[in-house]
Amino acid sequence: MRLQQYLARCGVASRRAAEKLIEEGRIEINGRVAVLGESVNPASDIVTHNGRRVQEERFVYILLNKPRNVVTTVADTHGRRTVLDGLQGVSARVFPVGRLDMDVQGALLLTNDGELAYRLMHPSFETPKVYLATVRGRVLPETVARIERGILLEDGPTAPAQAVIVHASAQVTTLRLTLHEGRKHEVKRMCEAAGHRVVELRRVSFAGITTRGLRPGQWRYLTDEEVAALRRLTGKTQP
Repeated sequence: MRLQQYLARCGVASRRAAEKLIEEGRIEINGRVAVLGESVNPASDIVTHNGRRVQEERFVYILLNKPRNVVTTVADTHGRRTVLDGLQGVSARVFPVGRLDMDVQGALLLTNDGELAYRLMHPSFETPKVYLATVRGRVLPETVARIERGILLEDGPTAPAQAVIVHASAQVTTLRLTLHEGRKHEVKRMCEAAGHRVVELRRVSFAGITTRGLRPGQWRYLTDEEVAALRRLTGKTQP
């Protein structure tokens, strides 16, 4: 199989991140530095990452209700709290599936299944993400319709989204937004482009899995049924 696919299956990183590791010369096959595009035979080849042998491990799938003021990364050079710091008792080398801004709370999946993570993050699979966004001002129905059609941003128009007004007053409005893209700061940018700055943002669901029953900072393992649903969503039928 492709080297980056094998690294993803071993839980080293997502396939995209594994490609970067190969390009940086941090992966070796049988004692020599690997190059991007190589294939590997798991039964006979010895693959190492930073000098340590990598092997396939049991897949782990976790849902974290990420609290605010926590960074979505496995390590932080500034000493800030990361999403891994709260996963007490998890020995597997999991990594986050996608990102949430530091000031955003909500549903975040972590896993060592790099192939599934890659598919969930890839735009072609249109993974649904549901947010509750509290914005300044009263959002009018015509603004909701504009969001649903797509809003032009500096990097192109957003894909059509679902938008529902949950609560509205003269000062603030809470919107329930369902997106299928994964652009950086997309919710904040699209709301601001529509004339309403986001003051609070929470992701309540990712790929159909909700944070219901989890307080900020709490986590749980996904059920077998939830993992099967993720595989169906991405067309990954085998572990």
